[in-house]
Amino acid sequence: MSAVLEQSKSAALSSVMSTGQEAMLAAVRQVAAGPLAAVVEDIDRIGTYPKSVLMQLGEAGAFKAHMAAGGVDYGAAIQAIAEVSRVCGATGFMMWCHDVCGLYMEESGNPSLQGALLHAHLHGQTLGGTGLSNPMKNFAGIEPLLLRARKTDGGYLVNGTLPWVSNLGKDHYFGAIAAVEGEEQHELMFIVDCAATNAELRDCPSFAGMEGTGTWGVRLTDYFVGAHNMIADPVRPFIARIRAAFIILQCGMGIGVAQGAIDSMWEVEQQLGHVNQFLEDRPDALQAELDALNARVMALARTPFETDKQYLIDVLDVRAHASEIALRAAQSALLHQGARGYLMSSAVQRRVRESHFVAIVTPALKHLRKEMARLSAPELPA
Repeated sequence: MSAVLEQSKSAALSSVMSTGQEAMLAAVRQVAAGPLAAVVEDIDRIGTYPKSVLMQLGEAGAFKAHMAAGGVDYGAAIQAIAEVSRVCGATGFMMWCHDVCGLYMEESGNPSLQGALLHAHLHGQTLGGTGLSNPMKNFAGIEPLLLRARKTDGGYLVNGTLPWVSNLGKDHYFGAIAAVEGEEQHELMFIVDCAATNAELRDCPSFAGMEGTGTWGVRLTDYFVGAHNMIADPVRPFIARIRAAFIILQCGMGIGVAQGAIDSMWEVEQQLGHVNQFLEDRPDALQAELDALNARVMALARTPFETDKQYLIDVLDVRAHASEIALRAAQSALLHQGARGYLMSSAVQRRVRESHFVAIVTPALKHLRKEMARLSAPELPA
């Protein structure tokens, strides 16, 4: 790392943390700089799923910071995702998937999803994902629910296909939502065990990037949901309670990808600064903007279960800003690096594609703006 880059140590990836959380972040940085950096190209270009790296991050304590076992420190969890996303946006995304799956399990209040099962999850001994892309779009009026549940003795049978669910494998699990047939606005949320015979993993089309994220299509055929795997029934009050926490954790991806792009800009500053000074979005200005955004995120992360409308608007706004600055920083890093940044082997090329993903993953930038407009609209008199 160059002296200039070392001197650009950002406030965006630092915050006031407890001694325990500082130790956790130091351990996360070691995993990111070592085992993760060694396989980042394979993750991006070959589609290697970094299972061992994710388990090491669990051992480092990254997956429990936002949980009761870790002191419910959403700021520390976001910073851990950012540190990893600074090196590999795909792995940062998988951390978010695993983190929100843990959120579902803990907030479910279901003893069957807690205890030893949750303990293994928080320590990265088992790995989970989230299948809420379609439901979140449904609740925003964007698309219909793809999973359907019908009542049966002791629970429900669920059928349908989710086109892509990330951070999966045959020994993984994820949270999903299905609409109950014949009942308007009655949905249930549950854990799907990917090893079950009624849950089939299907190959997805090749993506432009993020190929190593363990993303599969999932077909459920009469998949049984009962007391043992139920997260919430009905689901809407549950989603209202966890929605802000779900969204604000994603900010770590955008902050980390943006920071990695700014790092790439500083790497060529001594050599190309004399001509790069004529570009817009210079690294010092982007760094100041990113640090200010991070400060906003850290303030909001103190109350992740707040349900006030203005609080939710603010969370949506910082999540949208994280997308926007990741896009701008990645593009600016390409321009700053010039031809070397146009090589497929360049980290800049990867971050350009990662920044696009940050802006389109649910909730996408357009989804965020739609929700902010809806929540900001004046209420009509009764």
